[in-house]
Amino acid sequence: MTERRPTVPETGNLHVGSPKRILSPFESWHPVLFYAPVIVYWLLLALRHRSLTLPAVANPQIEHGGLCGESKTKLFASMTPEGREWVAPYVSFARGDDGEIDRDLGRLTAQLEAAGLEFPLVAKPDVGCHGAGVRLVHDRAELRAYLRAFPANERLLIQHFVDHEGEAGIFYVRRPNDAVGRIFSMTLKYFPTVVGDGKSTLGQLIRRDPRAGRLAHLYLPRHQHRIHWVPAVGEPVRLVFAGNHCKGAMFRNGGRLVTPELAERIDQIARTIPSFHFGRFDVRFRSLGELMQGEGFTIVEFNGGGSEATHIWDPDTTLFSAYRDLFAQTRILFEIGAAHREVGHEPAGWRVLLGLWLREQQLKRAYPITE
Repeated sequence: MTERRPTVPETGNLHVGSPKRILSPFESWHPVLFYAPVIVYWLLLALRHRSLTLPAVANPQIEHGGLCGESKTKLFASMTPEGREWVAPYVSFARGDDGEIDRDLGRLTAQLEAAGLEFPLVAKPDVGCHGAGVRLVHDRAELRAYLRAFPANERLLIQHFVDHEGEAGIFYVRRPNDAVGRIFSMTLKYFPTVVGDGKSTLGQLIRRDPRAGRLAHLYLPRHQHRIHWVPAVGEPVRLVFAGNHCKGAMFRNGGRLVTPELAERIDQIARTIPSFHFGRFDVRFRSLGELMQGEGFTIVEFNGGGSEATHIWDPDTTLFSAYRDLFAQTRILFEIGAAHREVGHEPAGWRVLLGLWLREQQLKRAYPITE
């Protein structure tokens, strides 16, 4: 019997085709195993440049270069008004103590009304990565539940839901002496679905699906509240909302679709962020045709030095090419940091960065489960 392959849905007028593999051959590896060669390469570059934390000044106007623990609120606020026009509207809110949920809900609702934001909305932590704690909230009751599950006295963002099916991660680099920056990588993100048959429960559909069945440990906990629900015949059920591979989204390499028009637009936006040289913009778009023209997209998030060229998680990417590209981005990160150190920027010590990373990991474990 021929093994059924997952299909990649068309987004707009173009698509990149279905992958030859169901999963990346290294997608299920433990992160410590997969990233071990990158860590060794980082240490070699640290010896060459005489600094373990030199990448922390790759983006000198961003807290520790955006390497870890940076605030999304501060990142968005760093953009000029021209840059923020490309960002999905949001409000930033500091949750109170555990006994103040109703008070917090009232204050947050007032902020949302003042900003003209209406449900559905995207709730996400102010500090976090890998899609941790990201959820779509449809009404006031779901917003209250999110606040209750969120760590006390921590900041979160509530953002306009950009209702476009297309999503991409666009990785940008610009060396300090370069006249223009370039797109180092573009990843198209797709969101797996299962289709109801009127008889099987959602749990059964997930377990039987060729791809979802291999990632059931990601999907089943997220849908535990409706695992015994039976979708109607032909009813599609999206399994993941957050566009992150470790949450179960499917990634495809969109590098061949990068055009001069898109590269120019991303460079223009990047220059609205002071001293921004290395990072990734996560965008939602109406169609690939418009995206390739540098139009029809909205930024939902951007990251700095801790970003990754996520096209490596395309199921058809080989292990050799994944490491080649990860090594290349790491080398560029150190070289940009070295250029900034020459003009007086000094990175924080490793203890500071380790503390930020540990706090970020602690917060990730405390956030509400990702949708």
